[in-house]
Amino acid sequence: MEQRIDDLILELQDMVNNAKAVPLSKDKKVLLSGERIFEILDEIEENLPKEIRQAKGIVSDRDDILAEAKRKEEEVIRQAEARRKVMLSENEIVKAAQAQAKEIIAAAKKKSDDMHKAANSYVANIMERADETISSYAKEIKHTRQEFRNAMK
Repeated sequence: MEQRIDDLILELQDMVNNAKAVPLSKDKKVLLSGERIFEILDEIEENLPKEIRQAKGIVSDRDDILAEAKRKEEEVIRQAEARRKVMLSENEIVKAAQAQAKEIIAAAKKKSDDMHKAANSYVANIMERADETISSYAKEIKHTRQEFRNAMK
């Protein structure tokens, strides 16, 4: 898909570069087939939403990753709480059990926080790359349209 958009942009550039110059024009006006240019621009626009859908999928993946991290966090906390209750029921190790349970809960929360941070960082990186790609295509389209408008003057 990305290659298809690149090919279409190159085709537009070739059309402008290879177009016949308008005789006696001061600003290098050229003659182009407006119909083919609009066909190419339509194809580019049809391909861009795929990038946007991909970005939405990345956001969805992020939500799934965060939901899984939350489920794991809750399970670890449940296990820690269950273990803590068992330890509390045994009088001779009450103090040790409380301390250990607190450590387990703290470790579980830290692990959960780390997983959240890692997932957010991963998704932010992917979104940044998707944003850069989409922005690049948008700039190319604007540039090509401007060249076309200039060429039609």
